[in-house]
Amino acid sequence: MPSTLETYIPAAAITNVNALLDHDKLSVKIKNERKTRHGDYRRLPNGNHQITINSNLNHYRFLITLVHEIAHFEAYKIYGRSIKPHGIEWKRTFQHLMLPFINPEIFPSEVLPILAKHFKNPKASSDSDANLALALKQFDEPNDKTYIFEIPKGKDFKLYNGKIFKMGDKRVKRFECIELKTGRTYLFNPNAEVELLNT
Repeated sequence: MPSTLETYIPAAAITNVNALLDHDKLSVKIKNERKTRHGDYRRLPNGNHQITINSNLNHYRFLITLVHEIAHFEAYKIYGRSIKPHGIEWKRTFQHLMLPFINPEIFPSEVLPILAKHFKNPKASSDSDANLALALKQFDEPNDKTYIFEIPKGKDFKLYNGKIFKMGDKRVKRFECIELKTGRTYLFNPNAEVELLNT
C-alpha cells in the first residue's frame, strides 16, 4: 500500500486493505477529482493492473470505491476478461471482499444497516443508491453541491460544466430536466451532484 493511502481510509481498515493490495502487479494511484467517476480499474498493456481513486472522497466513500475497484481486479483474475464489468461475477467478488469491512470498527453505526442492505445487490456505483449516497454525504467536506433528488420541481440548477437546467418530473428512477439554453430534455440520475441556483 502506498504510505499516503493510509490517510484516505479508516484506520481500522488498513490491515485488511493491505492484504487485498498485496500483489506485485497491482498499483493504486490517487487522482485529482474527476466529475464523472470516483475511481477506475484498468489492465495496462504491460500486464500490470492499475486502480485510480479520487483524492476528494471522504474516508468511507474512498474505502468503498477502493474495494469496488479491487473487486474488478479479482474478478478479472478469477473469471477472465470476457465477463461484464458489473455483472454477477463482479458483484459476488465485491460482496465477498467488502464483508470484513462492514463492521462498527470501520463504519459509523448509522451507516452500517444502509451499507448491509446495499451489498445484498451492489450497484455499479454507490451513488445510484440514494440512501447510501445520502448517508455517506454527511461525512463530506461542506460544499455548495446538492443532489438532483433534493431540488424542487421548477427550480434551476447548474452543472459543473456551466450548463443550466430546470427541474422537471420524476420518471421511474431518473429525473427529467430541461436545458434552458437549448430547450432539450435530459434524464438525470437522482444522485447527480449539482449547484442549486437562487432563482
